[in-house]
Amino acid sequence: MSALLSSRHLLIPFAGRGSPACREALAGLRLPKLEALLSRLTLVHEDVQDDSTLSPPHERALADALGIAAADGCIPWAALEARQSGLASAEDSASWGMATLCHWQVGIDDVVLGDPAAIEIDAAESAALLAAAHPFFEEDGIALHASATPGRWLANGKIFDNLSTASIDRAVGFPISQWSPLSDAARPLRRLQNEMQMLLYTERVNDARTARGVPPINSFWLSGTGHLPDSLAPNHPAPIVADTLRTPALRDDGAGWASAWQAIDAGPVAELLDDYTRGAEVTLTLCGDRGTRRFGVQSRGMVRWAKSLFNRPGAANALEAL
Repeated sequence: MSALLSSRHLLIPFAGRGSPACREALAGLRLPKLEALLSRLTLVHEDVQDDSTLSPPHERALADALGIAAADGCIPWAALEARQSGLASAEDSASWGMATLCHWQVGIDDVVLGDPAAIEIDAAESAALLAAAHPFFEEDGIALHASATPGRWLANGKIFDNLSTASIDRAVGFPISQWSPLSDAARPLRRLQNEMQMLLYTERVNDARTARGVPPINSFWLSGTGHLPDSLAPNHPAPIVADTLRTPALRDDGAGWASAWQAIDAGPVAELLDDYTRGAEVTLTLCGDRGTRRFGVQSRGMVRWAKSLFNRPGAANALEAL
């Protein structure tokens, strides 16, 4: 068997979703490749928490696969990206955070975090706003750096040591007060957010955005805080992440979520099933609002093959459990 086929791991965030439209769509969802694959695999690990955790299940599962052990809200995604991009060396143990530009939707009773993926920011806008924001962050001992993704900055500073922050994937669509860090250690960041809101209100970038009919950028969301462990020892093969369910799930677009699931079933899941058939050691991790379920290979015997033909688990049952 080739090394390419020796081990495959597919991780699917938002495979289960408890919001009303997605839950309704699940009842009529038909995923034949997923059902065929689940009939051949065995549940090998389950991580069940509740939907109040700062780090959602798919982030916990990905961190585990990469060998990153971290407390809730302290998975150091920013530090990992800084190392991968060359901003930090392998010996660098500094703490980082990820500042993502976003639009806060101001309502009568609360302020809701809009999905940063919907703000349509380009590299030039991101660079202009970073230049304007840099001195404000610097006053608090925070060094700002651009990332490869427009609208997402990497921030380096001691303030991010042991600072728990909520993932954007938890906070989108909810009042920011529900997910903003409230500890005394986060007080400078809350003040910095207020300063940034005033600064962004006056920026020409937002005048141009308003003119072309896209939401103004009026704040940032901090997440992915912390420092990397001294060494990274992967617990499982680095997974392929099929993340196309994210946008419809966060918008509670049931039809879009079902359509995205069908595309994943016909694409990555079908490919994983083919890999299994060719003898690969495959792993499938399904993630929802409350937990993850990881499935792996335990037996390839004829009894298990025959059982798979007559006892295929329904995909809906598997996804409802998430």
